[in-house]
Amino acid sequence: MAEQTLAPPEVRPVAPTPSGRRVAWRSELGRLLEVVALVGLVVTQPLLDVLGHSPDFFLFHRAAPADVLLLAALIAIVPTVPFALFGAVSLLVGRIARAVVHTLVVGLLLAALAVQVGRHVTPLRGVPLLLVAGVVGAAAAVAHRRWRALGQVLRLAAAGPVVFVGLFVFASPASAVVLPKGHGGSAGVAGAGAHPPVVMIVLDELPLVSLLGADGRIDATRYPNFAELADGSTWYRNATGVSGWTPYALPAMLTGRYPAQSVAPHYSQYPDNLFTALGGLYEIKAEESITRLCPPSRCEQPASPEQGLGVLVRESGKLLRQVTAPVDSRIDPENSYRELTRAEAGLDAAEPVPADPKFRWDALNANQPARFTSFLAGLRPSSRPTLHFLHLLMPHAPWAYLPSGAQYAAPEDLPNDGAGWVDLARQRHLAQLGYTDRLIGETLRALRATGLYDKALVLVTADHGVSFRRDWQGRGMDAINHAADQVAWVPMFVKEPGQRAGRIDDRNWQHVDLLPTIADATHIKIPWHMDGRSAQQTPRERAEKLFYDQPGEPVRISGGVPSPPAPPAPDPLVGSRVGDKPTGGTATVANLAAFRAVDPAAGELPALVWGTVPASVPNGTKLAVAVNGTVGAVVPVVPPDKGGRRFAAFLPDDRLFTAGANRLDLYRVAGDGSLRRLHLS
Repeated sequence: MAEQTLAPPEVRPVAPTPSGRRVAWRSELGRLLEVVALVGLVVTQPLLDVLGHSPDFFLFHRAAPADVLLLAALIAIVPTVPFALFGAVSLLVGRIARAVVHTLVVGLLLAALAVQVGRHVTPLRGVPLLLVAGVVGAAAAVAHRRWRALGQVLRLAAAGPVVFVGLFVFASPASAVVLPKGHGGSAGVAGAGAHPPVVMIVLDELPLVSLLGADGRIDATRYPNFAELADGSTWYRNATGVSGWTPYALPAMLTGRYPAQSVAPHYSQYPDNLFTALGGLYEIKAEESITRLCPPSRCEQPASPEQGLGVLVRESGKLLRQVTAPVDSRIDPENSYRELTRAEAGLDAAEPVPADPKFRWDALNANQPARFTSFLAGLRPSSRPTLHFLHLLMPHAPWAYLPSGAQYAAPEDLPNDGAGWVDLARQRHLAQLGYTDRLIGETLRALRATGLYDKALVLVTADHGVSFRRDWQGRGMDAINHAADQVAWVPMFVKEPGQRAGRIDDRNWQHVDLLPTIADATHIKIPWHMDGRSAQQTPRERAEKLFYDQPGEPVRISGGVPSPPAPPAPDPLVGSRVGDKPTGGTATVANLAAFRAVDPAAGELPALVWGTVPASVPNGTKLAVAVNGTVGAVVPVVPPDKGGRRFAAFLPDDRLFTAGANRLDLYRVAGDGSLRRLHLS
């Protein structure tokens, strides 16, 4: 009898039961909630915290409340999407792969969180911090895999993004931009006497010492228009701002009160200010930049091309890179602000401007800041008293102008401190100040051409300075403690109606004195208490000054009129002609191609040269940079910055350049002064 075998039973896939499907979906939902919680801690909270404390970011970009709300929603939702999609794709491979991928995502996000925490609580930075964060992330991922409690905590924390958005909208300083409340400020009371037109220009990030020559007076050679202004006005030489940060400094100037709270520089938070005080009698023509102190009932803010959701998203992305970086950085949105040119804003034909002196190539007027163009166009006599106000972000960084008005390109991440770099930063600042001097000259010319100069109260000042002292560069507390003379002391010029002769007043002026002084000169009674003292009153007896890195926390500083820092001795090679020199060595110039076709009439020149040299070249080695055979700068080789650059040379003399192809040469300067030309790539 033949042996019989039994066929194996047919194996059929078992369809998941409804309860099994529910378990799987609950598991996926839980994983998604864990990712939402971690992304909220890594991205949503820190970014909304920075933006929430920087309402000027939204004011500068003229953001509508709807744009701000949509941006907050995008920050809370969009960063989670790539992780969710990645998890969904991994689910197609299988449950084990899905679990592994989720563990990896959790570990990665926890490592990113460890970077931010470590930067605040440990001295570690850069690669060491990344390595430690990687270890922490790996250990946390293992813990998450082994203990369900960690996952349950994260799932509860998934409510975080909603909470962070709520705090941003309702409790942060930026809430004033999203939900402005009231705008009725107190109007001043007109008194007996004349009510002259007022022309007020507030410059930004301008230390008084930058304007001074060796004799302690305005350097008339470098800044002839500031010198002319000083010769016809009262120069309060001992004037100080009250904060190194515009959102605190400017409201103090326009309210007469020291900074008390960290609130938005917005009319809803400062309802009583210069614009409301004069607005009952004066017509207001205001060009603000990163404030909105003039309420809609007094003046309308012009639209700007640098506005809308797209710009907010782009700039928020840049801030996120700073927030999550493993290195120290003062995360200040103001660092990215710049004035649009009239060409970028499309004002060439739209805004009438007085006939003005031409720039060197008769075609650079398009480089003029757009809001300055509009300000000039509004300088017209009127039957009604008028306040002409301009807050101009000049010579504030980013530095992009030569004194001639030509612009130049520079890497956004170029350092501003450290050996060699801080000197470069100051050179670029002074060049942009030279261009600012040109704008002051155009203002004086326009005032005289329209007859306003003699009739008007003219005020020119700056909200704060900035330190270029090595190791203490910037405007924070370190700079205040070590270089207060550069951060706090600012130019302050007041030309009264009919004033002809200049004079110097060294009283202890603080910028809360500005509004009381204007009120006395315009015969307007201010209906609120002010901390400031009018220049028509007796000077303060005490010499100390109050300065605020944070509102409500005054720092007492002392000292009188600052002395200008000793200028660096010019290198004798600068300006010399160089002929054929022996070759030897190499250098890489990042923007070498820019010299192949230079068009000065287009308004841009390759005036900044940067690159690297081989590691064998010692730090401190001097490099001479020549354009068309003339040395324009001599700079040291320095340790590589984070972009790998070991030198950068600034060429502010636009006469070095010609139209067409320009020759760029770099020479290594030996100890005996001899030159050896480097091969460029």
